[in-house]
Amino acid sequence: MPTEANGIKNAADLARLIEAVAATRDREAFAALFDYFAPRIKSVLMRSNTPPAAAEELAQEAMLTVWSKAAQFDRTRAGAPAWIFTIARNLRIDAVRREQRAKVLDLESTEFLEPPQQPDDELDAGEREQRVRRAISALPDDQLKVMRLSFFEGKAHGDIALELQLPLGTVKSRIRLAMNRLRDLLGDLT
Repeated sequence: MPTEANGIKNAADLARLIEAVAATRDREAFAALFDYFAPRIKSVLMRSNTPPAAAEELAQEAMLTVWSKAAQFDRTRAGAPAWIFTIARNLRIDAVRREQRAKVLDLESTEFLEPPQQPDDELDAGEREQRVRRAISALPDDQLKVMRLSFFEGKAHGDIALELQLPLGTVKSRIRLAMNRLRDLLGDLT
């Protein structure tokens, strides 16, 4: 059972330490509990195939839970080691469940991935891109300028009007004329 390190001689000493943490948030009592239980929890977790880093993290999380829930400890219902190791076991179960859920969610997210593009699709996309570029370059300069500012630079119609020193209606008309022209040239692509 417990050693005499940190004044721990038996299970009753462990229970008293938890009760001191519950009653007065006694940091020394908690440090003694931590020094005693953290390595033991980590060891038990590693024996149950938990990787060392995860076992260390779970041991620390278990001890933080002991700190925050010390008031819930009842020595008449369970001894200190049983209570603390139950906390650690439950945290490990929760961690395994989270990991399993993450794997399931990861698998589900792959359902929404688009299938890889086929070589024919890439060729078609390249041809469409060339047609669009030719159609855009066929626009009159005044329409091309407002289209570039609006669609490629993302500027608002009012900003384009200020920049080009044109009435807002003129900017909108040029964009509408350019869109109609592109629709005529590329109608079969839509």
